[in-house]
Amino acid sequence: MFHPGSRTTAGVLDAETATTTKPAEEGLCYQRCRWCGTAMFHRLLCPVCAGSDLRPERSAGLGVVRHATIVQRNTPGARNVSLVELAEGFTVRGRVQGPLIAIRVGDRVQLATAADPVRREPVFKLCEEPYSGWF
Repeated sequence: MFHPGSRTTAGVLDAETATTTKPAEEGLCYQRCRWCGTAMFHRLLCPVCAGSDLRPERSAGLGVVRHATIVQRNTPGARNVSLVELAEGFTVRGRVQGPLIAIRVGDRVQLATAADPVRREPVFKLCEEPYSGWF
């Protein structure tokens, strides 16, 4: 729950634990519902119980690609757009770095940047390099 004056220079102050969480620039921040425990990314209400009491948490950044596509519009070159399911239980749309043909559903990824400077979406990198003999 947000209280006026609870923002600090170090991050967001959690009223119950009186600790600060790190700002989004240092990792991928998500929310967890205090009522049912559902993890979500950038929501106003919990999609399960419609609760508004959401606490911010920081993700470790490890996940699995659940959907990957190549987009060629509104950009000078082709780029990857993927849905990544993170270990904490939420899904986020972002970009996976690497050869476009090498990004497949089921690949393990790790967060590289919480928000790229152009599209403001998370950027992930492949945990295992693709076999270069295939290209």
